[in-house]
Amino acid sequence: MILKPGGRYRSQVDPTEVVVVRPAKDDVDLTCGGVPMVGMAEPVTDGPALLPEHAEATTMGKRYTDGQVELLVTKAGAGALAVDGSRLVVKDAQPLPSSD
Repeated sequence: MILKPGGRYRSQVDPTEVVVVRPAKDDVDLTCGGVPMVGMAEPVTDGPALLPEHAEATTMGKRYTDGQVELLVTKAGAGALAVDGSRLVVKDAQPLPSSD
């Protein structure tokens, strides 16, 4: 899928919802819990289940990145986020400059 800034996606296997902060330049495979994510307007299918090897909870309000793509979690869930099979990690806050 082609991600666009502000695009909203949800997981098919848990309650996870995300907003795209920084999209990839190319077409990517965005997954949660090992299953492809869908747009908010698309129906969620009943078939897929969370894959045990992709069970790593996401935290609401945190940004997840792989260096190219950046997603903001708006609803937490139990599945790990990944782009093209590469797991996303929590983005660290940038330190503020010293006020000395």
